[in-house]
Amino acid sequence: MSKNKSSIATMVLSLGAITAIAAALLAWVNDVTKTPIEEARNAKKVTAIQDVTPAFTNDPIADADSIIPEGEDRTVVVFPAFEDGILTGAAVETYSMDGFSGEIALMVGFDAAGSITGYTVLSHAETPGLGAKMNEWFRDNEGKRSVIGSNPAVRNMNVAKDPGGEVDGITAATITSRAFLQAIRRAHSAFNQYCETKSHNNNEQ
Repeated sequence: MSKNKSSIATMVLSLGAITAIAAALLAWVNDVTKTPIEEARNAKKVTAIQDVTPAFTNDPIADADSIIPEGEDRTVVVFPAFEDGILTGAAVETYSMDGFSGEIALMVGFDAAGSITGYTVLSHAETPGLGAKMNEWFRDNEGKRSVIGSNPAVRNMNVAKDPGGEVDGITAATITSRAFLQAIRRAHSAFNQYCETKSHNNNEQ
């Protein structure tokens, strides 16, 4: 009986030691990889900003502003683009939670007038071959697919299947298309709020 108790105690101690070592290793791996992962994310963000915005001479990341679009409770980040002190547009990091497989994150560029200058899909979990086509579909000039050059204040940024919609959705991926366009509209709203706030602040000076 005492041998059994001793064996059990030894097993418990061994398992405890293994668990502690495993936890320590996981914490070490997390510390080692955390910085490179964060640097990679930032690099991707910088590239996305450069890809979608008009020319700028400032540091959009340093000048970034968090905006909560009207009626919402989550921030959208606006990365303003200035050339010689004049606002040329912005990149807006936006999102939709209504994708077919959950959240979709985009970087959308606007010129100073609010027209879309470009976009990059930052992350998504949409179906390969269907919803995943959004990174190419909405810049394709066929039909009414492309959103590039459009101003959401003028063009109805909803899928053509929906009342008043003026954008051709991805074939067999309407849910993804709706989510993508929702993210575009959210970005435009945040950009407008940023411009209004900036104009108001300038008038007070």
